Amino acid sequence: MRRRIFAAVVLVCMWSTFVLAVAQTNAKRSQNDSKSKPSDAATGSQTDGGKLFQANCGRCHNPPESISPREARAVVRHMRVRAMLSAEDEKLILKFLAP
Repeated sequence: MRRRIFAAVVLVCMWSTFVLAVAQTNAKRSQNDSKSKPSDAATGSQTDGGKLFQANCGRCHNPPESISPREARAVVRHMRVRAMLSAEDEKLILKFLAP
């Protein structure tokens, strides 16, 4: 019983971290829309990581305009299990999001 509660708490924490990262990214994007042109990540460049992002992550998410490497690492690590990504796919998507 305790393990199930612990697992539920861990999943809620992971999900909230992801939601906060997406919210921060969206806030930054709305602030920067009129100031600068979109980055390669926002335009969906056709690199291997970009293709993998569109095929796996793009089903539910738009690519963030800017995200710190630390945030990107946490988000990709947490979403790797849900999207059933390989370790190589994880590295390519991480490089695409935060070069």
